[in-house]
Amino acid sequence: MARNHTTSKFQVGVIAAFVSLFLLLPAVSTARHTVRYENVRQFLPRRSMTALAIERILLLAENRTKVITVRKDGSGDFATVADAVNSIPAGVSRRTVIHIGPGLYREKVTVDHSKPFVTFYGDRHAMPRISFDGTAAQFGTFLSATVAVESHYFVACNIIFENTAPKPADGQAGAQAVAMRISGDKAAFYNCKFYGYQDTLCDDRGRHYFKNCFIRGTVDFVFGNGRSLYRNCELHSVADGATAITAQARENISDKSGFSFVSCRISGTGDAFLSRAWKPRSRVVFAYTYMGSLVDPLGWSDKGLPERQRTVYYGEYKCTGPGSATKNRVSYGKILNDSQARPFLSKDFINGATWLLPPPRLRAF
Repeated sequence: MARNHTTSKFQVGVIAAFVSLFLLLPAVSTARHTVRYENVRQFLPRRSMTALAIERILLLAENRTKVITVRKDGSGDFATVADAVNSIPAGVSRRTVIHIGPGLYREKVTVDHSKPFVTFYGDRHAMPRISFDGTAAQFGTFLSATVAVESHYFVACNIIFENTAPKPADGQAGAQAVAMRISGDKAAFYNCKFYGYQDTLCDDRGRHYFKNCFIRGTVDFVFGNGRSLYRNCELHSVADGATAITAQARENISDKSGFSFVSCRISGTGDAFLSRAWKPRSRVVFAYTYMGSLVDPLGWSDKGLPERQRTVYYGEYKCTGPGSATKNRVSYGKILNDSQARPFLSKDFINGATWLLPPPRLRAF
């Protein structure tokens, strides 16, 4: 019997979608820069039509990329990062890459919710430093951030985010000082550094990916209610005494938020708990992570609220180093088996297959 070659509307849709994906991602050039989005094919398999329909918005944005430059010496389009961000129109539907030259930029920057698809890009060999000294005493913790991002699809590559407020005394009121607050959904950070003391990185809400990043602080220096995957990152404590590295803010069991640290490194000073129970359903997992001797043998803290021992989700999986010994861990900390760990180990934890693209590559002029 001859095969029926009739093509359904669904099949036509699938073919059209895949063709569009390849057509939508050429190199995007300006007179002095070239932006290339590579390895797109890896995101095609196993994607549903629903995912394709949603992410077409992102792919269209990448296809129409605009590059603007920031240089302290005035040779770029702008001399400050804030001016570059402010030049982006509200409701923009294409990627804007802000290529930031080396140097110290002392300013407070906000990328508000009306400006999606923004990328901060620096030279990995001469990383620009965005620095300010805001504190909770001045602005409140949430608004103290040197850089605050409230829009979706933000990307940062090779940038130092810094809060230079002085190192606070233990328990000092109003001393929280955020270097970066990320409140938008579907954000990625590649080879970035976050310098501060208390509350360095506010991983506020949304799905986020951090790769090859360095985060320095004293207490709660990764905190918030984000649903985030940290891969190959270093968490470096400069605490003088007892401290907690993370404070995750999940409150409801239906909330999918949590912090997953995979193939990371914990280093520095102090007597550090991996996390403390800031909120009742706090969820934090460390997997394949090297833990230095600063990690307290108990591992986790209930923050003096024993009722939270029954509701937090704290897990470890195949970690190494002197701080990874589990003999004296608290009873409510979990030593995960393979099946328990699996949901936290890949980009599936943040639905990365539907939105996470490689960083752009800019050819410097």
